[in-house]
Amino acid sequence: MEAVVGPICQSCSMPMSKDPQGGGTNADGSRSTVYCSLCWRDGAFAQPGFTVGQMQQYCIEQLRKQGMPHVMAWAFTRSLPRLQRWRN
Repeated sequence: MEAVVGPICQSCSMPMSKDPQGGGTNADGSRSTVYCSLCWRDGAFAQPGFTVGQMQQYCIEQLRKQGMPHVMAWAFTRSLPRLQRWRN
């Protein structure tokens, strides 16, 4: 497995380098360097009502769809509560 280098999305922890859009979009149309395009669109969260637990489950489902084993997908989501979006 290759090492992840660089910033990660502060909502879902996806490496920003893996984001096909290069980051989410801010309200002014600029690219976000904090949130990925799956989480941040037009200056707002794509899943505004999600709790951290719901985001963890969503991420596990998405990783499983990409073929990742459940235990590994679960492990990848354990750090979500420490990310900027969820620290309030």
